[in-house]
Amino acid sequence: MLLDSASLYYRAFFGVPDSLRSPDGQPVNAVRGLLEFITRLVHDHSPGELVACWDADWRPQWRVDLIPSYKTHRLAAGAAVEGAEDTPDQLAPQVPVIEAVLDAIGIARVGVPGYEADDVIGTLATRATGPVDVITGDRDLFQLVDDARGVRVLYPLKGVGSLQLTDEALLVEKYGVTGAQYVDFAVLRGDPSDGLPGVPGIGEKTATKLIGQFGTLADIQAAAITPDAKLSPAQRKRLTEATAYLAVAPKVVSVATDVPLPAFDPTLPREPLDPATLEHLSDRWGLATPIKRLLDTLAEI
Repeated sequence: MLLDSASLYYRAFFGVPDSLRSPDGQPVNAVRGLLEFITRLVHDHSPGELVACWDADWRPQWRVDLIPSYKTHRLAAGAAVEGAEDTPDQLAPQVPVIEAVLDAIGIARVGVPGYEADDVIGTLATRATGPVDVITGDRDLFQLVDDARGVRVLYPLKGVGSLQLTDEALLVEKYGVTGAQYVDFAVLRGDPSDGLPGVPGIGEKTATKLIGQFGTLADIQAAAITPDAKLSPAQRKRLTEATAYLAVAPKVVSVATDVPLPAFDPTLPREPLDPATLEHLSDRWGLATPIKRLLDTLAEI
């Protein structure tokens, strides 16, 4: 099981009341929510291995070099650290607490400088020899869905109690493409939430139609410069005018599958790795109940 950690703690932050506070009055709703999410996931799915994948770099320079608009709208204005992400004021202080608690429990937490959590997930999913469940609210990771290899995405619809099991059949039903075709689909459609413009005038339906008609993005581009290809004049014009974007966008949208990962143990612990530190964190932040629930669940695996 691979967790898109930021996706989940953001979901916890916005979904769990901020009235949940530490003994000294600081918000811990994202911390508590994420711990409850992990407890529910472990209880419901019994994974033997679990990795909390981390954004060591939420906006890698190599992606920005290719598409300068990549995630620009998420940049924090006037941040002390140049290039910092615009994170809610009450969430930012909770992230180090989340890190410390997961480390003390002994849940593998993996991030690599220069890469997003998506890239860590892509690398681990590609290397896996058995079934993989990816837990994320990011549709870009639908590109990893592969029935033959047992890779599926569990997409939270409400908390993590209601998960959309995303396999090839659902992708075809919902978007008209397979996991292997999802990058081409996303490139054509674009994604404002990531600052990806897409091809102007080509939305989801047209992107699906073009992929169904021609197969791959390369084939669609070839058709755009082939006089007798069955494209409308408007589509032909839009695709040819987007040549520069289409040359770089697939690399930006595709998750990396060759990230140099550090050594780590993905095995879920039956007992905490650092009980003394975990007890201190529990007392300091008022996390006794969610930590106990997670430890009890881990002990029952």
